[in-house]
Amino acid sequence: MTATVIDGKARAEDLVTEVTQRAAKLRAEHGVIPGLAVIIVGSDPASQIYVSSKSRRAAACGFHSVQRDLPEETSEADLLAEVVRLNADPTIHGILVQLPLPRHIDAGKVIQAIAPEKDVDGFHFINVGKLGTGETETALVPCTPAGSMLLIEKVLGKDLSGKTAVVVGRSNIVGKPMFNLLLKANATVTIAHSRTPDLPALCRTADILVAAIGKPEFIKGDWIKPGAAVIDVGINRIDAPEKGEGKTRIVGDVDYAGALKVAGAVTPVPGGVGPMTIAMLMANTLRAAEQSVTG
Repeated sequence: MTATVIDGKARAEDLVTEVTQRAAKLRAEHGVIPGLAVIIVGSDPASQIYVSSKSRRAAACGFHSVQRDLPEETSEADLLAEVVRLNADPTIHGILVQLPLPRHIDAGKVIQAIAPEKDVDGFHFINVGKLGTGETETALVPCTPAGSMLLIEKVLGKDLSGKTAVVVGRSNIVGKPMFNLLLKANATVTIAHSRTPDLPALCRTADILVAAIGKPEFIKGDWIKPGAAVIDVGINRIDAPEKGEGKTRIVGDVDYAGALKVAGAVTPVPGGVGPMTIAMLMANTLRAAEQSVTG
């Protein structure tokens, strides 16, 4: 058996095309241009690259795109004041604060200061609560799990009745919202973590296996149920001496070569879940703009 490779880049491009078309329609019918504001504090190179890619993608979708670059020494009070200003700005429908923040700033306090209807990361307690109770019609859902669900739907459809899912990882950003989305789709879901006994045996029960544990190539091929759909959320940089001294490469949380031999479908790293995250950020921003019109 050789698994089907789930092309996240192609699915992300399809989603961005749909978002761009809907944004044009919103502007034509209501005079509303979706607005996304991204705030970054400090000069971390990786964060700068990621934020710039978000801003470029927003502009390409026809959005009003704003980027606030604040110095490392910005106080928590000044950052909160910037969030308050953007909350009150009617041209901004989505606010994203790039994490991690400098240590002197309480990230939780900043996230909860974002107006829930503009919380396109889906981290505000109100959006978390809506997702947890199945109210996904009005919730803004975290981008990575939401994008992962679209990739699962691509191979298994929207109704996952009769399917068993295992999510490896219990973070607030991926693991817990992934659990709730799978449950909403009628899957029978188990969430596993570092203290789960006999994790390989549990993984082998999964028709859908989602890896979000943050350990490179941790989940081996013989942990996977034959024919399962495997969604690898991990992004890990490891040494690659075969490419030259000091070189590195990106791998997921799943042993990809091993998974290809057993799974029915698997996402690659890179090129799987990653592209979906930014595409879903655009979709969430558009949704927030549409909700500002429809209430």
